[in-house]
Amino acid sequence: MTLPPLPDMILDPLVRAALMEDLGTYGDLTTRTVIPADTQYTARIVAREAGVVSGMQIARLAFHLVDPALRLTLHRPDGARMAPGDVLMEIAGSAASILSAERVALNFAGRLSGIATMTAAFVAAAEGTKTRITCTRKTTPGLRLVEKQAVLHGGGFNHRFSLSDAILVKDNHIAAVGGVRPVLRAIRAQASHMIRVEIEVDTLDQLSEVLDEGGADVVLLDNMDTPTLRRAVGMAGGRVCLEASGNMRLDRIAEVAATGVHYISVGALTHSAGTLDLGLDF
Repeated sequence: MTLPPLPDMILDPLVRAALMEDLGTYGDLTTRTVIPADTQYTARIVAREAGVVSGMQIARLAFHLVDPALRLTLHRPDGARMAPGDVLMEIAGSAASILSAERVALNFAGRLSGIATMTAAFVAAAEGTKTRITCTRKTTPGLRLVEKQAVLHGGGFNHRFSLSDAILVKDNHIAAVGGVRPVLRAIRAQASHMIRVEIEVDTLDQLSEVLDEGGADVVLLDNMDTPTLRRAVGMAGGRVCLEASGNMRLDRIAEVAATGVHYISVGALTHSAGTLDLGLDF
């Protein structure tokens, strides 16, 4: 999925911190030792396997933070499909600068392309239904923004970005307050009319309570088997948005989507995606 890029100023601190971590206190010691300062080269980021591209914006930023004079040509934008051997980006200029930024650029691009590629597989499994695949907050600390952006590149959708985005009542909230109804009444009494409300339920009895009490925009159906999800959809009758979550493996997505739930949230998109094999060739 092709999206407008995020503002560089948002990504700059993240990429800058990664470069500082890699360059240490003295810069790229190997490159400073063996590469003459005036050496010029053209390098290419090349796909070693098929997938969906993500992280090219960050790779570009990494190269330009090391050396603004580097000349970059993008061949595969974020959200594009790639095959083995495809050139994603060309970088021309100082060989020393290219080498110093290489690992940070590839670390981000490989990780984020892995997320986008896994997301695309889950989205494909739900094809033909109206169900959307969404991620969760189970992200790498510090990388949530870019990992969620990678989910969008893969054709998925984003859940909330932080605890302050919306009210999402989980089982522990319900246990602490003493039940579904007290939770929903507290929300009605205190929450802004501008805030959306989601509540997690483990049973159809809890779902019935939510539907009777009102006050929720979305109900998260947690760890329900497929027949139970189908019954939940029938009970709701379109009165609330339904999200299925828990144990959402790729081989289960088609049957869950066929129940009629609006969303399937998959933590694995960000916590279990592999790194796509990308290389930088001189």
